[in-house]
Amino acid sequence: MDNIVLLVIITAIISGVATPLVRKLAIKLKAIDIPSDSRRIHNKPTPLMGGVAIYIAFVIGVVLNISNFSIQDLGLLIGATVIVIGGIIDDIKELRPKYKLVFQIVAAIILIVFGLKITLVTNPLNSGGSFLNLGLLGVPLTIIWVIGITNAFNLIDGVDGLAAGVGFISCVTLFIVSIINGRVDAAFLTAILSGAIIGFLPYNFNPASIFMGDTGSQLLGFLLAAISIDGAIKSATALVIAVPLLALGLPIYDTLFAMIRRKVNGKPIMQGDKGHLHHRLLGLGLTQRQVVLIMYLISAILGGIAIIAMQISSKKAYFLLASVVTFIAFIAWELGLFDGEQ
Repeated sequence: MDNIVLLVIITAIISGVATPLVRKLAIKLKAIDIPSDSRRIHNKPTPLMGGVAIYIAFVIGVVLNISNFSIQDLGLLIGATVIVIGGIIDDIKELRPKYKLVFQIVAAIILIVFGLKITLVTNPLNSGGSFLNLGLLGVPLTIIWVIGITNAFNLIDGVDGLAAGVGFISCVTLFIVSIINGRVDAAFLTAILSGAIIGFLPYNFNPASIFMGDTGSQLLGFLLAAISIDGAIKSATALVIAVPLLALGLPIYDTLFAMIRRKVNGKPIMQGDKGHLHHRLLGLGLTQRQVVLIMYLISAILGGIAIIAMQISSKKAYFLLASVVTFIAFIAWELGLFDGEQ
């Protein structure tokens, strides 16, 4: 545990020192978000690429934790590098969605090649906690999971400090889940990532002096998706899918609602809009900080439910998940998250 705390401190310091340097680099490369449309909430040009600082701190943290380094960790770092390269290009030139997807698919395949994939799924009909071996089906399921979470974090990155803070809360949740599951490697990885986020967050909280950009939001989603496979999904517990669906719930459900909303309104699924939860809360007259803190609370509650789900039977856990999803869908309906833009 002392080593984990030390790694968190070291990565936080590295990220904190690297962020101002990355900000200068972003300005030099003209990777700047200019508020040019109604979806932008900020009112002044702000440098992007903040995710590079998180990436640097994370890589150094993983290397420092050499005693727990595995072939899967190597795959994780290579995949993360692919995501960061794509993110940097996007922050500078704004890639089309299909090209972003190419980088994400390549990164997901790298994870699989290095042995990090979903192999088992709990049988929810068996209270004894039996498992179904996915075989080759685990490959496409892993790719879908990684791409889904990567894009989910990308989509919620619309308010200062939101994606970073939710990412940190997800790290804490997955850290606890990994410890309970006895997945020490995953616990170290979540701790390292949380430290990297801590160092970056002061620069990103409202009013932000730098945005994490697609470099950061996609990196967070990718890393959390990959780590959740090792820490929560790839484990001999009575529950494997429901826990990460709760631990990473806020970005997942906001993204699902966005997809449904755009489909219902006849808009391309990949087209941005102002119908996300943070837009709706801002529309109620809340400030950016108030919106972010509310969404932090929601994420923390979902994380707490994920941990509770691990302590009960498989059937009860899936019933709990279904109840939570139903409640969230009801609230989303009341807030108009399925409607068109305000």
